[in-house]
Amino acid sequence: MDAPVVDILSRWVHVGTAIVILGGSVFMRFVLMPAAAQLPDEEHQALRERVMGRWRKFIMAGIMLLLLSGFYNYIAIAIPAHKGQQGPYHMLMGIKILLAFVVFFFASALAGRSKGLEPIRQNAGRWLAVTILLSAVVVAIAGYLKVAVKGAPPVEEPALAAPADIEAE
Repeated sequence: MDAPVVDILSRWVHVGTAIVILGGSVFMRFVLMPAAAQLPDEEHQALRERVMGRWRKFIMAGIMLLLLSGFYNYIAIAIPAHKGQQGPYHMLMGIKILLAFVVFFFASALAGRSKGLEPIRQNAGRWLAVTILLSAVVVAIAGYLKVAVKGAPPVEEPALAAPADIEAE
């Protein structure tokens, strides 16, 4: 069965955006943060402001793309494929979506400027690690759902019965 072009593009956007955001987060936590920690405080803060100013745009665009493509993929592709199916699919998908919202919150808090969320940014290493871990769980659930939980077999529509011959009296 041929998948519509929009379905394929939506999947690519979703997976590609997740790769960019998760990969960028891993880079920041395990490469950039340790390297920047060696800088004098004034230079460290200046670098942080420049990096976050650019990263913030990726985070906000990434969240928007993940939401749009994710809900499209779920509504247009996953629900019809798993309609009426017994098993863990929708439960695991719900857990994945809820965890993704937590990831979006932490990513936004870490990249944002809200004074109320400053304590999260002050302990960025810890919260970025938590965000990466939760993101990895989201990806693991997605991979499991894609490979191990097959969609319901297509429902055979009953053939229309031919109208009975009506005998004229």
